[in-house]
Amino acid sequence: MTSIKQLELMADKLRIHSLESTTEAGSGHATSCLSCAEIMSCLFFSELTEHDEFILSKGHAAPILWASYAEAGAIPVSGLKTLRKIYSNLEGHPTARMPWIKVATGSLGQGLAAGVGMALVKKLCEESGRIYVLLGDGECAEGSVWESANTAAYYKLNNLCAVVDANGLGQSGQTMHGYDLGAYEKKFRAFGWETKVINGHSVKEILDAFDLAKNSKRPFVIIARTVKGKGVSFLENKEGWHGKALSREELDRAVWEIGRTDVKLSSRISFHRLVCRSADFKINSYKIGEIVSTRDAFGRALSSLGEANKNVIVIDGDVKNSTKTEYFFRQFPKSSVQSFIAEQNMAGMAIGISAIGLVPFVSTFSCFLSRAHDFIRMAQYSNANIKFVGSHAGVSIGNDGPSQMGLEDISMFLSMPDSVILYPSDAVSAENLTKEMLKHRGISYLRTTREKTPVLYRNDEKFKIGGLKVLKKSNKDRALVIAAGITVHEALKAHEKLLKKGISIRIIDLYSVKPFDAKELLKNAKECKNRVIVVEDHYFGGIGNAVSPVLGKIEHLHVKEIPRSGMPGELMEKYEIDSSAIVKKVMKAR
Repeated sequence: MTSIKQLELMADKLRIHSLESTTEAGSGHATSCLSCAEIMSCLFFSELTEHDEFILSKGHAAPILWASYAEAGAIPVSGLKTLRKIYSNLEGHPTARMPWIKVATGSLGQGLAAGVGMALVKKLCEESGRIYVLLGDGECAEGSVWESANTAAYYKLNNLCAVVDANGLGQSGQTMHGYDLGAYEKKFRAFGWETKVINGHSVKEILDAFDLAKNSKRPFVIIARTVKGKGVSFLENKEGWHGKALSREELDRAVWEIGRTDVKLSSRISFHRLVCRSADFKINSYKIGEIVSTRDAFGRALSSLGEANKNVIVIDGDVKNSTKTEYFFRQFPKSSVQSFIAEQNMAGMAIGISAIGLVPFVSTFSCFLSRAHDFIRMAQYSNANIKFVGSHAGVSIGNDGPSQMGLEDISMFLSMPDSVILYPSDAVSAENLTKEMLKHRGISYLRTTREKTPVLYRNDEKFKIGGLKVLKKSNKDRALVIAAGITVHEALKAHEKLLKKGISIRIIDLYSVKPFDAKELLKNAKECKNRVIVVEDHYFGGIGNAVSPVLGKIEHLHVKEIPRSGMPGELMEKYEIDSSAIVKKVMKAR
């Protein structure tokens, strides 16, 4: 059995690794590592088992995480010298480039949400093992931490243990509560957690607190009083050292004060992730011209998907009767998670669920996903496999008004390097694209429409990611109109109006906004003498911005001002994205 003395020596060894690697790198958050050395020593060399998961929410303390992995035998100790080098996986904050990292951190206030997702999956799958999350006291000022704390208590996640490294200092001064640890304890207790305040540099108190956590019937938080820069006299509890590496001379002095040790300890940590394979599923049948909303078709597809795939988890933000995930919730309650109105935690839980190996579908109004943008941004650095679905997109939702109209969502996902954006125009494409999302691994976004629209495609039509559909075409087309979702139907109406004037236009349904078939778009644009009109129910920065680098000059019909309440048709007309606006633009292009 590992002794307290051995764990104390390991803590000092981790301190020296952290100092040496940051000095070698010339940057890094050494003092934030020194404060949590005993906690990390106890976790990696006594507490964590092969069934457990650990998340370093205070991601700036990455050097001590890399040191812990090195001493545990997961990576070579010599590799610590590559910290922050451009060729190294040991980055300044944890990302999934380092294979042992399942949850990227560094944007503070996010680790606990991922931990909640992991703990929830273990509960749902009746798996053993616990989830440990190390937070900084500074990040406890983030509201997302308390969204997660609330959810953890609601689901009675007694397999979740958080540790707050309360060293009292942030980047630019004292943290909100400093050393008033009772303030953190009151907050966590108010949210329904068991709490224990300890000396975070006492190995015995840390181990005793972990034992208490294992016997708790609720989520458990250890609030550990620590000293920033612990072990080095000129760093301890001193401001101005956050994010600064020591000089070579300062490093020599710090190592002398701490004292080198040759202690070696074994660790039970292991890397494991559920291996899930997606089974094919049959989509529902529709008749050409049948009036169905794409949000409803998505909901039906999700239910069909659930029958064939037991690895799918659906997360809702208290809008399931609008997004139509209610179909899945009714049929598969054990695989359904209610996040309530807490979109940051909803996206964060999805990161944790994906990290375990299951496939989360996250569904809410498209506008509310912007609230979780930072979590979605961080999900890509975790190599997460998350399916985001945003309903009620654009002014076409009608008289709910601008606060409910998703008009920024396409831009948000376009800004992410490896994201996929799908925007179906009818029920058949919506169901097929839901199916394609499941097969795709990575961050993907499906944009659905509130309004009911006619079915355009036969049930046997195929839709691949990166494809497009040419809906109307002739040898005399005066312009190419590129549309997606609701505006496809406006483009088709414009086509009929223009035919009556003896004018033909070509219409493309760009259902795959990202990636798209650039070669096919260019070919069609050239055949229409490069007269291209893009029409979309979105602000500037959406589909038009995606295709213009390929196509060059385009005419762009989009929502150009803050909209107001009104009926869908009125709003599309007012903001000039309806069939009349397309006709006017085509006539002007002549």
